[in-house]
Amino acid sequence: MKHLSIDLETYSSVPIATAGAYKYIQSPDFEILLMAYSVDGANVEIIDLAQGEKVPDWLLDALGFDVNTRPRQIEFARLDLTNTITSKRKLRQLVEENYVRGWDDPRMPTLAGIRRRGFTPAAIRDFCERIGVAKSNSLVDVAMLEHCVREDLNVNADRVMAVLNPLKVILTNVEGVEYLYAENHPSRSAARYVPFTREIFIERDDFMEDAPKKFFRLKPGGEVRLKYAYIIKCNEVIKDAAGNVVELHCTIDPTSKQGGATANRKIKGTIHWVSASECLKAEVRLYDYLLTTDEHGNLPEDFIAALNPNSLIVVENALIEPSVRWTAAGTHYQFLRLGYFVVDKDTTPEHLVFNRVVGLKDSWGFLG
Repeated sequence: MKHLSIDLETYSSVPIATAGAYKYIQSPDFEILLMAYSVDGANVEIIDLAQGEKVPDWLLDALGFDVNTRPRQIEFARLDLTNTITSKRKLRQLVEENYVRGWDDPRMPTLAGIRRRGFTPAAIRDFCERIGVAKSNSLVDVAMLEHCVREDLNVNADRVMAVLNPLKVILTNVEGVEYLYAENHPSRSAARYVPFTREIFIERDDFMEDAPKKFFRLKPGGEVRLKYAYIIKCNEVIKDAAGNVVELHCTIDPTSKQGGATANRKIKGTIHWVSASECLKAEVRLYDYLLTTDEHGNLPEDFIAALNPNSLIVVENALIEPSVRWTAAGTHYQFLRLGYFVVDKDTTPEHLVFNRVVGLKDSWGFLG
């Protein structure tokens, strides 16, 4: 190395033009923000000191710093995740051009973003322990991070029932309200009671009028078990003028509840539901990968073109059981058969908001 060029970008609340360089540097809030350097006229490298980046040891050697008095630095390689960008410049562009809702948008790989998304500290630590530290740049499948999150929430998240795309079901031989025992978690003794009424909602995908042979959910003349409740049979399908299914008329087997005479009847399908009169409305935000990549996890040069148009789908009128009425922001749940969700900071007692953390399906085991 024959020539080393250095430029510093600094900040101080004291104006250097009127106060002078000495008072400017002596100000308590004086800070070196960026350090740019070039060796022998090569490309300029920038160190973002304000974001915690360190000056490399070889550069400190070149500047003559005593090895015995300077702080010890350990360098390691960059870690990238598929479907993710970690460049601060690109992340800033996403925020400033309103592609996301701010630095804490749950699609952003910032601490505020992943916390709001519902990724737990235990899952992050587990992920870091699994991948280790490398000295060469590496690309890790984001499915591995999701696997760690899923494993943690599977143990710690209580189960509730929610319906995102509702279809009304009228149980013609049910009257009044019955409160049914429902476990909060399969490996814990805590439980709750959920209201069961004449009118309920199920997922629209759980009914098919012209069902194939291996469709084990609800169909005309078919039976299915309601989670924590009874076996029901579909007797009549109600359609609107356009031919769309708007309502099902069903009957329950009154002795098929747990402990009843016909509770052990073999029914292949079990679906979730909520009471039409007792459920709560909620906004559910379904988050997916912010970016799409090729089969090797690489992004195109124009990363804006790779933005996933379906990275956020908002379900305005989801329905959820009333046990979550007074839930607090940051509380995790498993919505049965749908995925893991967390209560968003925008939630209020009058307007519940949930973010999807990860789905139930784990692709990491198949990839590894």
